[in-house]
Amino acid sequence: MDITEKVLAVMRQSGEPLNAGKIAELGGLDRKEVDKAMNQLKKEEKIVSPKRCYWSPA
Repeated sequence: MDITEKVLAVMRQSGEPLNAGKIAELGGLDRKEVDKAMNQLKKEEKIVSPKRCYWSPA
């Protein structure tokens, strides 16, 4: 499982919009890696932002 899949899994499990810091904390991941993965997911339109700085799966 790569980092983008882990980020999506954490987002789905939480059931609420999360910021990158919370995703890193809940998933036990490095914040910089989470930021990179989220940028890729944004480009692929797999995550959306319901409010500023918070993201959830599309």
